[in-house]
Amino acid sequence: MARELMALGASFLLAGVLARGGGKVGLPTIPLFILAGMIVGPHTPGAVLFKHPDELELLAAFGLIFLLFHLGVEFSVEDLVAGGRPLLASAGIRLLLNIGCGVAFGFALGWGSREALVIAGATGLSSSAIVTKVLVELRRLANVESPLILGTAVMEDLFVALYLAALAPVFGKADGVAESLWLFARAAGFLVLLALVARYGAGWIGKLVSGVEDELLIVSFIGFAFLVAGLSAEIGVSEAVGAFMAGLILARTPSARRIERFVLPLRDAFGALFFFAFGLSIDPAGISEIVVPAVAAILMSLVLALVTGVIAARFTGLDRLATANLAATLVSRGEFALILVALTAGAGLDPRLSPFVALYVLVLAVLSPILATRSHLVARVIPSRLIRT
Repeated sequence: MARELMALGASFLLAGVLARGGGKVGLPTIPLFILAGMIVGPHTPGAVLFKHPDELELLAAFGLIFLLFHLGVEFSVEDLVAGGRPLLASAGIRLLLNIGCGVAFGFALGWGSREALVIAGATGLSSSAIVTKVLVELRRLANVESPLILGTAVMEDLFVALYLAALAPVFGKADGVAESLWLFARAAGFLVLLALVARYGAGWIGKLVSGVEDELLIVSFIGFAFLVAGLSAEIGVSEAVGAFMAGLILARTPSARRIERFVLPLRDAFGALFFFAFGLSIDPAGISEIVVPAVAAILMSLVLALVTGVIAARFTGLDRLATANLAATLVSRGEFALILVALTAGAGLDPRLSPFVALYVLVLAVLSPILATRSHLVARVIPSRLIRT
């Protein structure tokens, strides 16, 4: 026990030191947490704190649950309604193009159909954490394009749960079409049930978890999140979907804002451990053989960011600089891509997926804030004739 505690403590400290150093030069924390895991993992020379990445499996699962639970609690229907048709149209087209091109790219790699669906999800959705961080640190929350950026992030957060449910057959290792359809129907049914609970039973759930004392509220909402996540995993839906839906239910209770405040440090601490554990599993030797596909995927995402940015500008009347801000901010990739590939770890998929997604995320998570700070340069590559204003 003493050795495990020291290793865990050293892991947190290393991740914190790297993230603090990166923060001074404007880098997001997610890729640095992954890097910390790679440094002390079994696949790199030097000190090895954890010889077997699965030693942190349970604690990493806590990170996954808190990441998605917080996402559900802070989900805002108001942001979607306030954006109106321009938001729905531009964000919907963005999702369609990104996921569609991701599927096509995955099939072009020839790694398999299930792998193509995972690649599409990993390359198709932005990182809400990095998007928010960039807007706050660059003081752009009041910018004209920021409501569209945040509204798009909200739509993508909702799509996360739907996409994870759609991939239930992939995670469940279904044998044959009939079993795949059964797994999907079961996942969809469970989601509908939880949606009904959110719509009609949130008041009762609120009474169950609410408490005047902070301690009781924290214990209760953690218990509810873990219970729903566990039921989801038992049914064949990922625990991530269950955690998101648990957050969505509690978001409709009077205690929602208190829960959001209390779960934030839990999300940050265990989320860091989730990314650290993912870094432990990456073998840098395997990165060399996926460099070309990863670079191709990065270039595809950069082009799509500009294309979808211009489409959004056509719907909303943004100028070139605002369009560049939107494209540079939303090109970030992070937590969902890593969650997705982590969930496929036991599904017998191509082993190249993990290093591919890791390199893809590391580059775009670092590149997005850099491009956002220099969006005036990005604006120059956008033809003025494509923008109305």
